[in-house]
Amino acid sequence: MTNPFDDITAPDVDVIMLVGSNPEEAHPVLGTKIRRAVHEGCKLIVVDPRKIDLAKHAQIHLQVKPGTNVAFANGMMHIILEDGLADMEFIKSRTEGFKELKEIVKDYTPEKVAEVCGIDADELRKAAHLYAKAKKAPIMYCLGVTEHSTGTEGVMSLSNLAMMVGKIGRSGCGINPIRGQNNVQGACDMGCMPGDFPGYQKVKNPDVLKKFSEHWGTPLNPVIGIPSTMIPEAVADGKVKALYIFGEDPVRTDPDIGHIKKMLKSLDFLVVQELFMTKTAEYADVVLPGVSYAEKEGTFTNSERRVQRIRKAVELEGEMRPDAEIFYDVMNRLGYPQPTLSASEVMEEIAELTPSYHGISHARLDAGETLQWPCKDEKDKGAAILHMGKFTRGLGYFYPAKYQPSAELPDEEYPFTMITGRMLYHYNAGAMTQRTEGLNELYPSSYMEMRKSDADSLGIKNGDRVKVTSRRGEIETTAVVGDKVNYGEVFMTFHFEDGNVNNLTNAATDSFANVPEYKVCAVHIQRAR
Repeated sequence: MTNPFDDITAPDVDVIMLVGSNPEEAHPVLGTKIRRAVHEGCKLIVVDPRKIDLAKHAQIHLQVKPGTNVAFANGMMHIILEDGLADMEFIKSRTEGFKELKEIVKDYTPEKVAEVCGIDADELRKAAHLYAKAKKAPIMYCLGVTEHSTGTEGVMSLSNLAMMVGKIGRSGCGINPIRGQNNVQGACDMGCMPGDFPGYQKVKNPDVLKKFSEHWGTPLNPVIGIPSTMIPEAVADGKVKALYIFGEDPVRTDPDIGHIKKMLKSLDFLVVQELFMTKTAEYADVVLPGVSYAEKEGTFTNSERRVQRIRKAVELEGEMRPDAEIFYDVMNRLGYPQPTLSASEVMEEIAELTPSYHGISHARLDAGETLQWPCKDEKDKGAAILHMGKFTRGLGYFYPAKYQPSAELPDEEYPFTMITGRMLYHYNAGAMTQRTEGLNELYPSSYMEMRKSDADSLGIKNGDRVKVTSRRGEIETTAVVGDKVNYGEVFMTFHFEDGNVNNLTNAATDSFANVPEYKVCAVHIQRAR
């Protein structure tokens, strides 16, 4: 996120543009802030295939077809340029690549985009004017933008849009991805990506490799690792024989579950480090029991780059141990002499090796300071807003993105487009929330939202059991009939073991970030007999 939560929901923000996100259910604290901002006069543009609850309070709801985010953004920019609403001074002084992008978006007329996205051309014009003319208007987005085969280009297109009107690098504006899970930002910051060391320092950079090799006292592999979504293919090719899965349940959360189960069975050795005996842990040769956030010390880094202290609150009986202690033991037994470090000492090493975290320590956080990276030294309070005055790369780059259809589109055999997402009462694979009696009373099992006219044509009534089939598998679930989704589209959450939607989803990935296309999957639906 380029801006903090309180800044992009402040009373002086004129417009919020929410793209591919349902924060009231997936991020309820932020969702409450947005609802309050709208109640106090902020105008809201919702760009989403579903009629999420916030759409009821929006000035404009563009109910775009799944997978058409790039076309939508290019259409907005076409209108902004045609109607003289671009910030040409910002473009000339702070960006590059504008000429090529301008040539691309020339073809994305409101009428053409309306046809591609399934929206009204005049509504698109209203949205473009509302966003461009606002003094302060942030863009917020989430997995509805990223979980596509063109997800990275969807993000770049939103960045193009913000730069075109100069709404980046200042208060109440910016590009603000809402992280999908707790501490995803912190995990990425700490190098949990195959090409990065902590702080996004690149493995392929010889100076970076030397720095970490010398500090850790061991030669480090210069080869970039395998993205998690590419591991099943690597196992099938015999390139990966053993796997260590930590805090992840791919049997519930990865696309094309049948393929994932086959992959796990074919491994020579599988270790799972977890809180519970998850569906993935059932395949493991060894299960290492970890502890929850409330049983250990450390930090989380949230969506707005804020580093937050977590403190041990409870101690339970059993053989589970803090994750770091398990890692230390494994490292020592593999032959690397790793001393046991406290959470505070780990933070000191992070600060020493990671420029964006240089000024952050447990001592400062324990003293009540609230710090966002980049925080360059012990006196620095951190950067609340990124790219003020100058972009990190120097000039902001207009990426020349063209709309490409999703990897799998509906046809005669599979005529419906299925979207996946979240709901308020359960979280991800349900490893924790489905152990909560009250939540299970509210929502105990899977369901599928569908349009009433579509349900009528198939002889399906609200509450009926339905069979849903894709090219990868089939499930049974319960139909919820209404008007939240568009014609020819259905929606399912991925929280439930019964009717697990990931038996159906497509493992096609984004060519940049290797993110699966969870949000678009062609399915066939019929009433269960």
